[in-house]
Amino acid sequence: MKSIFSIVLLLGMMAPGLIQAQTTLKAGDKAPDFVSKDQNGKTVSLKQFKGKKLVLYFYPKDNTSGCTAQACSLRDNFKELKKEGYTILGVSIDDEASHRDFIAKNNLPFSLLADTDKSIVTKYGVWTEKERNGVKAFSTTRTTFLINKDGYINKVITEIDTKNHAGQILTLKKK
Repeated sequence: MKSIFSIVLLLGMMAPGLIQAQTTLKAGDKAPDFVSKDQNGKTVSLKQFKGKKLVLYFYPKDNTSGCTAQACSLRDNFKELKKEGYTILGVSIDDEASHRDFIAKNNLPFSLLADTDKSIVTKYGVWTEKERNGVKAFSTTRTTFLINKDGYINKVITEIDTKNHAGQILTLKKK
């Protein structure tokens, strides 16, 4: 089964957008490693966060209402999230320039990864086919992974309250 999943992921990386990926990742799974560039062109990998708690959040597109609300919720509660030991990292398929603009417009205190080749969204199973007004298209499914200091997933949040996303994360911590 694992080898079939690997083939599906490989095909998805070779021909992104041609297949549907749905996250099968769950609490207790090892978080898939990744390497990408942030908004400033700096190389970032999951391995750099070993020993830290990571909020790895995937969102569809910079400068859209829901994505802005979600990012601003994390920004407005950044100090509290940091106090709880979290590092925040956002991921979308937008490029570095779009991320720089999004960060500047919204004064975001965390980095955003430019997953332009869709390798991270594919590995995490959040590159999915959606239908809107009868038109089917692939895009990133808004999903957040809470990753522990050892690189394992503690929680997968799929039902995102964009205006209170930080509250969702902080509430989970207290449970």
